[in-house]
Amino acid sequence: MKLNQEPTIDINQLRDYSSLFSTKNVAKWLDGDFSLIKTKISRYNETWLDENKSCFDYLRHVYKVLEENYQNEYIFKNTFLNTELSKPPLKEDTKNPDVKWFNEFKVGNSIADLAMFNGKSIAFEIKTEMDSCKRLEAQIKSYTKIFNQVYLIIPESKLSTYDRYDVGIITFNPNQKKFKRRKQSPTYTINPDAIMNILHTSEYRSIVRQHYYSLPKNINSFNQFELCSKLIKDIPIKKLNKYFIHHIKQRNVVSNDVLMFKNFKEFKQLGNALKMTKTQYQTMVTQLKLPIEYNL
Repeated sequence: MKLNQEPTIDINQLRDYSSLFSTKNVAKWLDGDFSLIKTKISRYNETWLDENKSCFDYLRHVYKVLEENYQNEYIFKNTFLNTELSKPPLKEDTKNPDVKWFNEFKVGNSIADLAMFNGKSIAFEIKTEMDSCKRLEAQIKSYTKIFNQVYLIIPESKLSTYDRYDVGIITFNPNQKKFKRRKQSPTYTINPDAIMNILHTSEYRSIVRQHYYSLPKNINSFNQFELCSKLIKDIPIKKLNKYFIHHIKQRNVVSNDVLMFKNFKEFKQLGNALKMTKTQYQTMVTQLKLPIEYNL
């Protein structure tokens, strides 16, 4: 049997394979710890230890197996970043150095899988074949309080399940590796209370100062949230939306350089999730390309 072939794989092995691409384990690679890769090779693919192959080769092999047999959230998100960021309108947004992408963005009790802030804000929620939609209404309700657009990224086979939701929908055909999009027009009905619960103290103070030219004279650390909240509620919604996006974009998030890499498609989402610099990303790949015996 060739190295790039696998016998029939059971679901437990696929789940075990998928752990290789968890942020917790990949963070160890940055410290030169590749022990988990060795564990998987010893457990499932011992012949790789006898070949002149690298950890990079092995991870690509595992990724391909997952891509063909186990479309989990990482595969979905990574495929989306690899294919859709190179197409309009996201291509123009991603090339713009002023655009900020977040891997996971907390809104109340919900966490959007991806979020983009440019002239508008967009939330992307991923639902795989393995996910249910029981929490989706609550998630959408949370996202629409602060985002101008909300998109679901779903398998094409699940369109009938999610078609009833009043959001944009991006469907993925795993066989063709293509996404199709049902656009959603931007809305600007953001909720000031929801905004306040997301902004850091320095951010909401800055918005008040920017709009009113000064902070209240009686403001202190005990009353600042209440005072600023009242003032922010009086800011016209479209203007508040601009202030909010501007301040979120100032946060330290992933560089677009990593997202625009055309090579090493298997690891793009990892660079995004771990906020790797271009240098960190390239160093990690260089280390992974060393022979397996060197790293293990």
